[in-house]
Amino acid sequence: MSTPDLPLAQSGGCGDGCGCGGADNGGDETYMECGLDPALAQLLADAGLDPLEVEDIANVAIQEDLDNGVDVTTVATIPEDAVSTADFTARDAGVVAGLRVAEAVVSVVCTDEFEVERHVEDGDRVEAGQKLLSVTTRTRDLLTAERSALNLLCRLSGIATATRAWADALEGTGTRVRDTRKTTPGLRSLEKFAVRCGGGVNHRMSLSDAALVKDNHVVAAGGVEQAFTAVREAFPDVAIEVEVDTLHQLRQVLDAGADLILLDNFTPVECEEAVALVAGRALLEASGRLTLGNAEEYARTGVDFLAVGALTHSSPILDIGLDLRDASADEASTDEAE
Repeated sequence: MSTPDLPLAQSGGCGDGCGCGGADNGGDETYMECGLDPALAQLLADAGLDPLEVEDIANVAIQEDLDNGVDVTTVATIPEDAVSTADFTARDAGVVAGLRVAEAVVSVVCTDEFEVERHVEDGDRVEAGQKLLSVTTRTRDLLTAERSALNLLCRLSGIATATRAWADALEGTGTRVRDTRKTTPGLRSLEKFAVRCGGGVNHRMSLSDAALVKDNHVVAAGGVEQAFTAVREAFPDVAIEVEVDTLHQLRQVLDAGADLILLDNFTPVECEEAVALVAGRALLEASGRLTLGNAEEYARTGVDFLAVGALTHSSPILDIGLDLRDASADEASTDEAE
């Protein structure tokens, strides 16, 4: 997925994390309410992200950092007209995700146009010391945006890196690793995007786009079959996944017509029995007891998915830093070379 360096001039928003959407975006109603550069908004949309949501997250992050004030250290130490280039650089090897999100953070801070040089793309494997993204603009804006941009970029890249490890472990088996709804409040769409960047697939995005009948639903409804039937009658067009603890429950929901069955804390041997029993009539997802060490063993049973909540709730960050270069010094060096 790597691409050559692609310089891109972008215009900032209103500055100071405004994001009011007041910029003229050429009459494109799709982004009328979005203060991000239309080209950046389109890249986010192409990645399956909502540009407005990303802009909102960027603004929340910046406002949390500024707390209705200013970056006192940067304002005191950096001349207002100073311009620099900042390189987002991987400190560790891994898989990168969230580069366009980092650009959005820079965009809501920048008061002037800024130039972006993209060295890699989301989903790429990177090595320690590798440049990911370079941004040239006012030094003050770069330093004010630094931590918020890195917080999101490191978090999402950590999820992508962890997901890639699972995807690699499952390669060649036909089983896919899936996330859950165990996500950071407010960041679900971004964290599930990071899972996709790492080679995983997404489970439902919300409580409304698919049904998942779990143990508490079963208790409240009086049984697993009763719970499934109640959901099917109330929402006939919604896909239904049912969590089962035993092969007996599995037979019940299979006969009732479940689309997807979650095998909760089944052993690999029990998963093999479940696969044989279902015989392709429903998709099967294993959950619980899963580790990278036994992932292939579970996959070899023939289940379709491994549900791994740890992808989004426990993945360590990928260490990425921001290294500042003086833009005028770079220009002088280029002039001397010529």
